[in-house]
Amino acid sequence: MESRATWVAQSLEVRQQGGRPTIVGRFPYQALAVIADRGTIRKERIMPGAFDFTLQDDTREVNLLVGHSFDKPLASKKAGSLEFNDTEEFLEFSAIIPEGAERASHVTDALAMLGAGLIKGVSPGFRVPPKDVVPDAEKLVPEPGNPGVMIRQLGALLLYELSLVTRPAYEASEAELRAMDRAQRHQPQPRIWLP
Repeated sequence: MESRATWVAQSLEVRQQGGRPTIVGRFPYQALAVIADRGTIRKERIMPGAFDFTLQDDTREVNLLVGHSFDKPLASKKAGSLEFNDTEEFLEFSAIIPEGAERASHVTDALAMLGAGLIKGVSPGFRVPPKDVVPDAEKLVPEPGNPGVMIRQLGALLLYELSLVTRPAYEASEAELRAMDRAQRHQPQPRIWLP
């Protein structure tokens, strides 16, 4: 089953790195996501290490996209433009926009929306492996203090993309364009093409 939940983004921002626009962000493990799907409400929680299989395999591709659209790529693990720092608390990513890609309209739009604070979330695209391959990949656990509500706890997932999204599930999400230091401000900036 494919899942595309929107999770909290912390420190989602655009920077300049070596003269290239760079998008950095993170989403925490063990945060609770409330997902509404066709009138049904469910709660999910991704556990630390859930993406280990994908992140530790150099042959596996992960893309950074805009709005879950593979027609709007921003960076790629296999191409070396998307890197991860996986900790017990969060999965952090750094995406350097490849040379020439900043001229693509969806890239300039994404950078402009991040800078304006309109993109505020990260949504991972993943699959849960079959139970016969990874028996404990997912399990239902009662919500603390509310045993009638079950939380889908995800412990092993196949990550294939992260997407920048406009409406996060958490109000605490942040998106900002940080001021660059003086030397970086004089670097060539990507042009923003408006339709």
